[in-house]
Amino acid sequence: MNSASILVVDDEPQIRRVLRSTLAFRGYELVEAASGEEALELARKVKPDLILLDVNLPGMSGIETCRELRRFTAAPIIMLTVRNAERDKVVALDAGADDYVTKPFGIEELLARVRASLRRHSSAEAIPAFQSKELSVDFESRRVTASGEEVHLAPKEFEVLKHLIAQQGKPVSHRRLLQSVWGPEYGEETENLRVVINQLRKKIEKDPAQPKFILTEPWVGYRFQPPKVATKSSGRGSKC
Repeated sequence: MNSASILVVDDEPQIRRVLRSTLAFRGYELVEAASGEEALELARKVKPDLILLDVNLPGMSGIETCRELRRFTAAPIIMLTVRNAERDKVVALDAGADDYVTKPFGIEELLARVRASLRRHSSAEAIPAFQSKELSVDFESRRVTASGEEVHLAPKEFEVLKHLIAQQGKPVSHRRLLQSVWGPEYGEETENLRVVINQLRKKIEKDPAQPKFILTEPWVGYRFQPPKVATKSSGRGSKC
């Protein structure tokens, strides 16, 4: 059985009822909200492990709600939408969503995406904070400091940096980064990734044109290179 808590945000009582019975049956703890404003209040109060968020909400839209949620929570957000247009998916992901499901959706597909999002989030929490003289990244609080100053990263920028640091010293392919950050349907949209990498370099590198942390692996992808630790001399050399 599961013990994760899920915040369901949808203004349709029937959708909330279906999700309540389905998810509760599988052991998840459910909290419900019918608007974006109510969702923000509950998210701060109960700190859910995952959020199912409808795009079409009255008042504050699902996209606006997602952006506000990302200001204080790193919990996975799966958007529920009746639209299947590519642009709508991109907007949702850029707002900070981790995944999306198009209505009407199959319950088994939704459950699979919930499990996958919770697994990814759990593994991400296990990544220790990165600390060096010029850069520090706290994954739990989502705080990034470069050259002694705190910098604000957009959701996609933070996720790309997180995946690179998790594999620091190793090349990470374009496809792997795209699928991990944008979603499983991505893999060939290298221009999207290049734009995010360029923005990241501008924010965390002293000289973005000559990066020290985020290096390009030609024809492969990118690599996060931690600074080398200087080794102290043993002092046993012969005296002159």
